[in-house]
Amino acid sequence: MTRPFSHIAASGCITPAGDARQTYDMLLSGQRSLRMQPVFGPHGDNVPLSTFESIESTLPPKWLTRLETLVAHIPSRPWGAPGYPVVITSSNFGIGHILAYHDSKVDEHLQYAQAHTSVEKICGHFGWQHSASILSHACVSADVGMLHASRLLHKGAAHEVLVFSFDFLSPFVTGGFNSLKILNGSYPAPYANKENGSIGLGDGAAFVVLSKEPARFRISHQNLANEMFHMTANQPDGSGFRNALSRIAAEIGATKVWVKGHGTGTLEAGKLEAQAVASVFPDAPLVSWKGGIGHTLGSCGLVEINLAIEAMRHGQVPGTVGTTGPTWEANVKTGPFSCAEFQGAVLSSNAFGGAHASSLLTDTHRMD
Repeated sequence: MTRPFSHIAASGCITPAGDARQTYDMLLSGQRSLRMQPVFGPHGDNVPLSTFESIESTLPPKWLTRLETLVAHIPSRPWGAPGYPVVITSSNFGIGHILAYHDSKVDEHLQYAQAHTSVEKICGHFGWQHSASILSHACVSADVGMLHASRLLHKGAAHEVLVFSFDFLSPFVTGGFNSLKILNGSYPAPYANKENGSIGLGDGAAFVVLSKEPARFRISHQNLANEMFHMTANQPDGSGFRNALSRIAAEIGATKVWVKGHGTGTLEAGKLEAQAVASVFPDAPLVSWKGGIGHTLGSCGLVEINLAIEAMRHGQVPGTVGTTGPTWEANVKTGPFSCAEFQGAVLSSNAFGGAHASSLLTDTHRMD
């Protein structure tokens, strides 16, 4: 089956390292924006977080002001009106305000605490009409949003689609991951063959405008799969990862690719992912950037497609920041490499419960 392309008419992201170019430059130099900070704002053990400022929830929310910087780069359209739908994704939305309300009993926190109320605030703040889809599926949220947007385009339901994603940390979120012991006092080292694993968490927001009109960068072969094995865990034999990647491998054939993996720094999932990539794409270098910017949760797919675009634009792919020792597989790249010989990049995200997302990003300038 021939898959249609969705062309990226515009894109952008923000992280504590800066915009897409500034974040890319930091990763290319092997640096990270993660810093040891208290897990509960001013309290608790220090854990690796990449944040714009304190993670405490405020009124009005700091994250709403932060989004203004990003929205300034979105092309002017009647977003939310017929023909120009908005798809908003996140894994957390404004959920940190639930804990803030519990602690303060200030009712205004409840206006931001749920997915639909935080999206209403965003649409109102930026003058978008309220025809917005809200999608959330843990760490594949942004990928689900991009697939939904592509379907709207190719079913003739839209001229252009704005996919917008945001995840900002709060004590509610960081405390949850800390309770699982995967957010601890160690910096993440994605795909490292070591005894203990750890993740870092990061603030992040991003957008893409998808169109059927030709543009330099395009996304295709978007796939979603779910193992349906366990509430949080993957199938121990790694078949879920292999099956999900095999779907896109069968579709793109001999296309020479590098792989932007999920790579949070956890041990089992990192090992299974690295082994699956080595099995399905044996000649493809594998990288993860979460050791540099942290895991931007449900927004990671959209933040990281922006970084992959920068890599293609400048010809160098940042390596797996934070990983220096032995890795689960030899295809894991810990240093930068040229993408000149590759025709595209497979972008992969994975989530709790064995959810997987993959797609192919190509640069038409490199295909001429």
